[in-house]
Amino acid sequence: QVQLVESGGGLVQAGGSLRLTCAPSGRTFSSFAMGWFRQAPGKEREFVAAIIWGGGSTYYADSVKGRFTVSRDNAKNTVYLQMNSLKAEDTAIYYCAARRRFSPLTVRRREEYDAWGQGTQVTVSS
Repeated sequence: QVQLVESGGGLVQAGGSLRLTCAPSGRTFSSFAMGWFRQAPGKEREFVAAIIWGGGSTYYADSVKGRFTVSRDNAKNTVYLQMNSLKAEDTAIYYCAARRRFSPLTVRRREEYDAWGQGTQVTVSS
């Protein structure tokens, strides 16, 4: 079974930084793109960022643009989410996800992603 494992979450003060990592565990599959989503208590899971393995095109939610950077290491099959200038409203569980097919029109749709990690908690104190 394909599994994705997130790491790097934790508690940080507002204005601080964290880097999340997502790597496959167990059987892997050929994915076209990777995404990061987050879910705060009482809210729906929302899109944060995405990156295409080939070419490295990136996509961001407006709320994180300019503060977060998604990147990938093709050799390690690993994706990162660098989060700077963190705010209290960034507090959430962060999930990485993989998808086999991709369209820029659907990059924000969580139902288009085929595999998910268990999530890592990010807490930003104000």
